[in-house]
Amino acid sequence: MASEKKDGYRKNFSLILTFIVLMSVLFLLSLGLAYRFSTKYIENEFVSEKVKVLEQSIKPYNDFFQKKLPEVSFYNGYLDSATASRFVDTVLLEYPFVSKVIFYDSEVSNTPVNDGLNTGKFSFGPKNIYQFGSLVPSDSIRLFSRNDTRNFIVGDDFNALALKLVSYIESLDTTRIPTQDELFSNFSNVRSNKITYLNIPRLEDLKIYKDMLRKTLDPSPVYQQDMLSFQLDPYKIKIINPRPLLYQYIKITPLTYDPLDTTAVYLSTEITLPGPFSDYKLFFISSKSFIDKEIFSYFFPIALAILFFYGILVLVAVLIYRNLNINQKMFKLQYDFVNNLTHEFKTPVSVIKIAGNNIKSAVTLTERELKLYGKILDEEADKLNGLMNKLLAFTQIENKSIQLNRDRIRIVDFIESTVESHRLKHPDFNFTYEVSGFSTFVTDPVLLGSLFDNLAENAYKYSPPERKKLHISARLIKGKVVFRFTDHGIGIPASEINNIFKKFFRVQNQYNQNGSVGLGLAFCKELVNFMEGEITVKSKVNKGSEFKIVLPYND
Repeated sequence: MASEKKDGYRKNFSLILTFIVLMSVLFLLSLGLAYRFSTKYIENEFVSEKVKVLEQSIKPYNDFFQKKLPEVSFYNGYLDSATASRFVDTVLLEYPFVSKVIFYDSEVSNTPVNDGLNTGKFSFGPKNIYQFGSLVPSDSIRLFSRNDTRNFIVGDDFNALALKLVSYIESLDTTRIPTQDELFSNFSNVRSNKITYLNIPRLEDLKIYKDMLRKTLDPSPVYQQDMLSFQLDPYKIKIINPRPLLYQYIKITPLTYDPLDTTAVYLSTEITLPGPFSDYKLFFISSKSFIDKEIFSYFFPIALAILFFYGILVLVAVLIYRNLNINQKMFKLQYDFVNNLTHEFKTPVSVIKIAGNNIKSAVTLTERELKLYGKILDEEADKLNGLMNKLLAFTQIENKSIQLNRDRIRIVDFIESTVESHRLKHPDFNFTYEVSGFSTFVTDPVLLGSLFDNLAENAYKYSPPERKKLHISARLIKGKVVFRFTDHGIGIPASEINNIFKKFFRVQNQYNQNGSVGLGLAFCKELVNFMEGEITVKSKVNKGSEFKIVLPYND
């Protein structure tokens, strides 16, 4: 049986060990794949997330282009230098990338102009030109006036948008209403680092402009038009980095910019700026060590999840191994219990059978033989009855199917009766006892007697012949009755201390090879619990053991 037990343990352990090794390999492989996935994911994020940086960084420009520029049309061409100055001030304040604004206070008529565009009887030219923002943001600098005698060449910005205006008017279908997108695209001109915008005339004015081009109006009134040219500085765009742990450095560079350091130590990517900034790009660069931090921050929760799953599997494996071992131990305990119980029953039954056969086969029996066989049958029946009573009492106490009787006992008399009964059975058993703090005690004398008998029997059974001694002390300590049973026996190994109160458990030693069912101390434990007390043990191998019982004091 011991060989089967060891083989079972080895088999269980090897199976669980193999399972844990396989799970560990899978765990390490999973960690490696998770880290590789995290690395690829973050590297892909490094390439793709630049779009978000561009969108958020260029958002003020989009707001300027789509919302602020159309406000020029609200004035219907009647902006003067003071009003234009206030408008430009708000632009310079809200949009730092606008560095300079040229304001063309212009008019459309069928009278030729010296500075501007003349097409048939359609002329478009500036009356005054002002500059804002280059030197003194809050004040205007007049660059040109029609009344000046000095020469001034109107720039390409004005001429380009004037030609665009004429081209649009020539192709205009006056039978339909043009869309806002159509008007906006034809009355603005986007060039590198510059946006020129002309206020959008009313549809009636556009029809008059078309008639001017057809030379059907003579003479015609003068129409006011305002043109503003915004000089843009891409380096003043505020870069918004929503992924500071991904992009270490972001800067605006010309499209032709090429970094000198292209080693594997760095990751870099780029994206072109839109509209008037199309000659520039956002350049992103991060060192590998910087990216590794973001990879680890992404990998860490994945690793924790894998570790948690691995921990659960290991725990399941340990629990399975533990349950297998417990089942094996329980099987062995049950086997030993049945084997020992059979042995306990077999001895008195065999003696009874032999005595019965002798009586049966004898022709006549003397009075001495009758007394001898009667005594044998009586003693063996008592043994069987005692064993059955112990099993029955154990079951009744476990199921709490008996009542606790309370009688007043004199503790000295109770101990002396116990001592005397054991001295009669074992003349070589040396008893001593002491009592202090109380003389009477209300308890169940039958259950307390069972406790004393079991502990005394154990002290005698597990002591060498020369050390069969037991000292019993009874003291009243802090409202509790404390009994101590101190012997000089073989002791209990520290590894077995936690098991001795379990049912069917037996310490393997030379004194325990025959006839121990493994119920004695478990029975004591159940008795003490039933009496609302507690039992503990201290022991040293080859020195002896001390069992301590604490019961509530009732008097």
